[in-house]
Amino acid sequence: MSKVEELSISKILLFFIPLGLSASLVTISHIIINGTLTRGDNPEIIIASYVIAMSLFAITERLGVLLRHTCSALVRDKISYKAMSMVGLYVISSLMIVSLLIAYTPIGNLIFATFYGAKADVVDQIVDVYQVLVFVILFSAIRCLYQGVIILNRQTKWLTIGMIIRLIGMYLLSLYFIHTGNITAKSGAYIFLLGMFIESVVSFVEGRLLVKKMINKDENHKITTQRQVFRFYKPLIFSTLIIVLVSPIINAFLGKTTDVELAIASYAIALSITQLILSFFTYTHQIVLTFYKDHSEKVKSFTLIAGFVPTIILGIFCFTSIGPFFIETVLGANERLLEASMQSLRVFLLMTIVFPFLDFTNGLLLLRSQTKVMVLSQGTNVAVTLVVLFIAAAVVPEWNGMIGALAQSIGLIAELFVVGFFIVMYKKGAHRLTSKETEREKAV
Repeated sequence: MSKVEELSISKILLFFIPLGLSASLVTISHIIINGTLTRGDNPEIIIASYVIAMSLFAITERLGVLLRHTCSALVRDKISYKAMSMVGLYVISSLMIVSLLIAYTPIGNLIFATFYGAKADVVDQIVDVYQVLVFVILFSAIRCLYQGVIILNRQTKWLTIGMIIRLIGMYLLSLYFIHTGNITAKSGAYIFLLGMFIESVVSFVEGRLLVKKMINKDENHKITTQRQVFRFYKPLIFSTLIIVLVSPIINAFLGKTTDVELAIASYAIALSITQLILSFFTYTHQIVLTFYKDHSEKVKSFTLIAGFVPTIILGIFCFTSIGPFFIETVLGANERLLEASMQSLRVFLLMTIVFPFLDFTNGLLLLRSQTKVMVLSQGTNVAVTLVVLFIAAAVVPEWNGMIGALAQSIGLIAELFVVGFFIVMYKKGAHRLTSKETEREKAV
């Protein structure tokens, strides 16, 4: 029996910090693209076209991102990797077929004109952007599949390296568009495509090298078939399709507040700041997948300490002059919008308390292949969010953007409650099973 290696906090940090940095650096990608698009003629139309195309892209891309979770949870040897890669091939092929139909048939025009309500003269620009984003989906899915292998092998520095090279490439292409003056909505998509292509190449090269070093068969690992991988992956698809409903539902109810424009703008600003702070902690589940089996107490201790860091950071942002200075100076908000954004931001403190521990518990579900629970927990999130929005919009519409922040935070709390319930039940079941086995051994 192989000896379990000692796990120190420094080893966890060496694994976790590159993951957090790569997630945080994603925001710079959007800054580069938006900074380029604002320099074009009719920037409002250009940015609106790009944003609408990106909103549909985000849904399809998210299904590809799930390959990262699935791979890092299930792959341990070449046999399980082969099963995983075949599932990845099916997923990528399906996403490409759907995306190509949207991009190159009247289906896309219908979706953008009807569902998103885009004007006829803008729809063509949106479709042009989406035609480029189709290939971003391809490279993003490939990237995530091999990032799962990289994370599994604890070589997380390559995620940060890939992201840095990606940002350099995107910035250089943005300078080209700026200097030539040829800036359209499609320019943003080309910048994004180049960045994703670079990151996928880095992930592919490193991932393939790590696959070659894998053992052929781990006798303690039970994942050998595509069916087992699909059984794990399918509930993740459903839970993802459920949770993407939160954003449009919140925006719809903010339209019923006292000051609609102020509500939407203040909520958007507060959410973007909160997500920027939380982005560093979106890989807590990977710590669970990588270390929990052999070092459960160490992982619990680390999560308990690190889990409160985003709340402390946002608290400093909310209750010192740093927050107002950032919103007014960097984001350019006027006094009225500044005050409304700060109010929403203080409500989001609830979300920062919950999120790291929810990601930790979701990591336990992934580790135990209990992904069906995530369908129920995220469905509960959406249902509770809807109830809070309905009540708050009717009773306190003058809260404006705070309504969105409150609903999203309480929805997350409800999700954590459901996940926590199933984890407790799992522990009780495991304890009863262990007790029965002990009794049998004594009887023998």
